[in-house]
Amino acid sequence: MRSEKDKMLAGELYDASDAELQADAAAASAWMARYNATLAMPAAERHALLVERLSAVGSGCVIRPPFHCDYGFNISLGAGVFLNFNCVILDVVAVTIGNKTQIGPGVQILTADHPRDGAERESGLEFGRPITIGRNVWIGGGALILPGVRIGDDAIIGAGSVVTRDVPAGATAIGNPARPRA
Repeated sequence: MRSEKDKMLAGELYDASDAELQADAAAASAWMARYNATLAMPAAERHALLVERLSAVGSGCVIRPPFHCDYGFNISLGAGVFLNFNCVILDVVAVTIGNKTQIGPGVQILTADHPRDGAERESGLEFGRPITIGRNVWIGGGALILPGVRIGDDAIIGAGSVVTRDVPAGATAIGNPARPRA
């Protein structure tokens, strides 16, 4: 029999109130409390804390606190990635961010999703869809990246945009919903 965590990681319907997942979330909360108190600390000390919790952290990666995530262990950051203040990553499944990507303040990257059918949603089960952000992407402040989105290398996402579908490499996407600019 598969655990709720195994189901979550596979992107299948799972019960987020499962004891193992609640323990993982509590561990992430304790880590965030420590990390978010490090604003005045040297970058090297903050980097060491990122390596402690996240799946992969490239050299020169910076996340300015406060930072919030569900678990942390599903987040992979390439070299030179920069996340500005108040970013949120709901990482029930993989979030991969490529080298040299810059993410503005208040950006939300949300893999968590819910069934569209009302009766199924009422069961309380949820699922996730992975998000992949390429290399050298610039995401403006306040943007929302929704479940299952892929953003190609060298793309730009305008501030405040809501990205509901894939953005090709090199494209500039703006608006709600975000659409590539002609």
